[in-house]
Amino acid sequence: MLDGFLKYLSTQKRYSAKTIENYNLDLTNFINFFDGKDIRKLEYDDFRNYLEYMYNNKYASKTISRHISSLKSFYKYLLNNNYIKENPTLLLSSPKQEFRLPNYLNPIELEKIMETPDTSTIIGKRDILILEMFYATGIRLAELINIKVSDIDKSNRMIKILGKGSKERYVFFTTKCLDYLNDYLDNSRSMLCKNSEYLFVNQKGNKLTESGVEYIINKIFISSGINVHLTPHVLRHTFATHMLNEGADLMTVKELLGHSNISTTGIYTHVSNEQLRNTYLNAHPRARRK
Repeated sequence: MLDGFLKYLSTQKRYSAKTIENYNLDLTNFINFFDGKDIRKLEYDDFRNYLEYMYNNKYASKTISRHISSLKSFYKYLLNNNYIKENPTLLLSSPKQEFRLPNYLNPIELEKIMETPDTSTIIGKRDILILEMFYATGIRLAELINIKVSDIDKSNRMIKILGKGSKERYVFFTTKCLDYLNDYLDNSRSMLCKNSEYLFVNQKGNKLTESGVEYIINKIFISSGINVHLTPHVLRHTFATHMLNEGADLMTVKELLGHSNISTTGIYTHVSNEQLRNTYLNAHPRARRK
């Protein structure tokens, strides 16, 4: 049943390999918890016991919510395919999520990061392009490593991106990014590889992996001396926050980020509203501190 569900996620829902891996991990842990018990015969109280186990073992609320989502999807699949007659997960509710503002870089921190790679070297030319590509486009890590040279339209400064759920979208990049791109293609990538179709390659000429990019970003972070822990997602947050702070509307940022729901993009308005608050406190005569 689990194998069938995972195949359904891949072929019908067209979920990414990473998402399917998370479903598999969540559901395997769930099945193992009941130690051979027929999961088709579980009742609501069984699920409550499982959630109680997770709470008692200090699972993060975000992790518990993901498990509940996995269970709901799995049991909906079981119901639709006649493995069960009733769905026992309908009354399960997710724990209240802690609200966290996303970390992002201010302009000074961003400049420190951009100055860190040694652009006189072959590897430095690649690394500065990775940084600039993240900041210029707001793409995800998985999207960056899967960019092919043929996906790039340099004349219009746009890239075709294959996002979550195999959805295609176009993102745009800056003239600064174009300069780095040309330098990398002419003076770095051509020396690292001859055959790969992918834009970013490692020193052996093979496609960069997610862990490879994370290693590069972390190395730059350590060398830069900034206070914000640098990750690919922090650069994505920085892109979205700076765009909104400079006047971009929420729907435009939503499309550029590849979000399917506007509520996901809405978190960035809290960051931008902080800037509005500071401006208000500094500008309004009765709001100024005496």
